[in-house]
Amino acid sequence: MVKALLIHKDDNVAVVISQVKENDEVVYVDKDNNSHSIIANGSIPQYHKIAIRDIKENDYVVKYGEHIGLASCDIKAGDYVHTHNVKDNRENNKLKEK
Repeated sequence: MVKALLIHKDDNVAVVISQVKENDEVVYVDKDNNSHSIIANGSIPQYHKIAIRDIKENDYVVKYGEHIGLASCDIKAGDYVHTHNVKDNRENNKLKEK
C-alpha cells in the first residue's frame, strides 16, 4: 500500500508520497476522513500526481483546488498525471499581455 495526499476537496488528483509501481494500491483520505484506494495503472514517481477519478479530455486537472491545466486526452482513475497528458491552460494570458 502506498499513501497519497488529497490536498483540496475539489482535487481530481492526489500526490503520491512514495514511488508507485503498476498495480500498487494507492490510499488517500478525503476531507471527511474517509479512506479511499485506487490501483495504479502504471509507475508514478514520488511526489507526482495520480488521477483519483476519470478526467475527460479538455476537462480541468485540479490540484490544490486550482486548475493546473486541461487533460490532453482521457485520463482514467489510477493514471499518472503529468505533462504527457495535461496541456497548459493559462486562464490569465489576456491580462498578462496588456
